[in-house]
Amino acid sequence: MYKRILILSLSLIFSLNNSFSQSFKEKFDYLIEVNDTIGQQQILDNWEKFDINDPELYVAYFNYYVNKSHQETITLGQDPQGEAVYQIMDQDSSQKEPVGFLYGGNYYEQNILSKGFEWINKGIEKHPNRLDMRFGKIYIYGQLEDYDNFTKEILKTIDYSSKNKNNWTWSENKPVEDAKKMFLGSIQDYQIQLYKTENDSLLNNMKQIAERILKYYPDHIESLSNLSIVYTIYKQYDKAIDYLLEAYKINPKDFIVLYNIAHAYELKGDVQNAIKYYKLTIEYGDQEAVEYSKEQIKLLEEKK
Repeated sequence: MYKRILILSLSLIFSLNNSFSQSFKEKFDYLIEVNDTIGQQQILDNWEKFDINDPELYVAYFNYYVNKSHQETITLGQDPQGEAVYQIMDQDSSQKEPVGFLYGGNYYEQNILSKGFEWINKGIEKHPNRLDMRFGKIYIYGQLEDYDNFTKEILKTIDYSSKNKNNWTWSENKPVEDAKKMFLGSIQDYQIQLYKTENDSLLNNMKQIAERILKYYPDHIESLSNLSIVYTIYKQYDKAIDYLLEAYKINPKDFIVLYNIAHAYELKGDVQNAIKYYKLTIEYGDQEAVEYSKEQIKLLEEKK
């Protein structure tokens, strides 16, 4: 009888803790929406005293310090950046070109943001399967354009994925559905983010990430393609083609891989193989790929 009462009591305590935790989170999320920083701090203080191990507390503290550190600026200058740009015209002149621009910018106060990183680091240490914590940290490094730490955190997350077999959880410790697919898809999004910077010094970052993925997921076609892109930009066409041919073995009907093989052979100057793979692209590709491949074949045949 005593054991039964004890078990019921523990269950009740757990239920109450979970209920209070949810209440703290809901109140904090609301205060974030209304930008009440004083209220946020009060909730966090009480929350921390109530349950220092609650994973949502670490996420909340991270969000608090990220938001608090974020500062917006307005700049008057000649180098407009961002989407919100206003032209300044000289009303007393016949000149039609703007004399200046007014545009917004933003930055993060590092001394405040560092406190957010301290909290999320503790959260990841205590709850290593919480993928939202890891991705949140990576996201902010991306916003800071701190691509060294951006890449380091991605590599750490890839390594851990092999340990937990992609048994990831998200907010409120809910399991991530189709976790492996979601995880690899997100890593590919980060690769695209690096590529879109058009900064060739970050090609090595892309290479490191692709190689680390292939260490654990050797059949990941996107990473094989990413390596081929890096070596194509380096004009090392044979290496680029080797990685693409590996991807081709995995899925011989992937028309994007087929197109990339054709393009790499074309850059190398191997017209025969370029035409061969453009024809395969036509066989398996969508309408856009088909039309483009036909045009390329026509141009290549004229060079013979």
